[in-house]
Amino acid sequence: MAEQTASADRPGTAGIPARSAPETRDENGTAVQGATSRTEPAPTPGGEPKPDSAVVRDALGVGIAVGLSGFAFGVTSAGAGLTLLQSCALSLLVFTGASQFALVGALAAGGNPLTAAAGAFFLGVRNTFYGLRLSQLLALPRYVRPFAAQWVIDETTAVALAQPTRRGVRIGFTVTGLTLYVLWNLTTLLGALGAEAIGDTDAWGLDAAGPACFLALLAPMLRTTRERAVAAIAVVLGLGFLPLLPAGVPVLIAALAAPAVLWFEGRRAGRGTAAESAGESGRGTTDRKGTDR
Repeated sequence: MAEQTASADRPGTAGIPARSAPETRDENGTAVQGATSRTEPAPTPGGEPKPDSAVVRDALGVGIAVGLSGFAFGVTSAGAGLTLLQSCALSLLVFTGASQFALVGALAAGGNPLTAAAGAFFLGVRNTFYGLRLSQLLALPRYVRPFAAQWVIDETTAVALAQPTRRGVRIGFTVTGLTLYVLWNLTTLLGALGAEAIGDTDAWGLDAAGPACFLALLAPMLRTTRERAVAAIAVVLGLGFLPLLPAGVPVLIAALAAPAVLWFEGRRAGRGTAAESAGESGRGTTDRKGTDR
C-alpha cells in the first residue's frame, strides 16, 4: 500500500514512475539530472572564462616574443650553408623551431643530411600528440583541419590549453598561430638576408637562441618527478654522446630516456605488487594456522 501511495505521488501516471531526464555530468564528474550537454569543453580546474581581449593579449605576447627568434634561425641557416630559398622554405613548410634549429645545427656541424633530417623529424613527432588533444578542444570542420595542422606547435598548444572555453581555445590558437607564423617567416627572411652583414654567426652566439627559447618553454612543463627524470637523463645522454657520434644522432639516443624511465617505473611497480601479494599470502597462511589450533 505504501509503495502504491509513493508511486501515485510521483509526476506522471499513478503507479508508473515518471521518466527521468537524461543524465549528464558536470566538470567535476557529478551526475546532473536534466542538464543539457554543453558544446564547449569543461573549464580548467579553478579557471574562469576570460574576455576575448585577454585571450588575444596573451596570444599576441607569445606570438611576438617567439616569432622574433626566427631572425636567429635565418642567420644560423645561412651560416650553415643553406640558400635564402632553402631557409625560407623550411620556415614556411616545416614551421617548428626546434626541428629547424636541429636540422641546420647538424648540417653546420658536418652531419649527414639524412641523419640531420631524422633528428629534426623525431623532434617534430611531438606535434602529433599535441594535435590529438587540440582536435578535441578546437572541434574544427574537416576542411579546416589540414590548414590548422600547420600551426600545431608548442606555443599554440600552450596558449590553447590555458583557455577554459572552446571559444577561448579557438581564439588563442588562431591568434598565436597567425602571429607566430607571419613573424617567424618574416624574421627568417630578414635574418638570412642580413647574415652576410652580421658576419661570423658563431661569434654572436645566435645559434643558441632557438634552443634557449625551446628550453624556456619546456622547463615550466616539467612538473612531475617522472618528467624531470626523463629530461635529466635525456640531457646526460645527449651531452655524453655528443663528442662521440655524428651530429644529429645524440638527439635520437637522448629520446631513449622516456622508455627507459617508463620501464624502470613499471619494473618497480611490479616488484611492489609482488611484495604486497607475498605479504597478503603470508598473512593468510598465518591466519589459517591460527584457526587450525
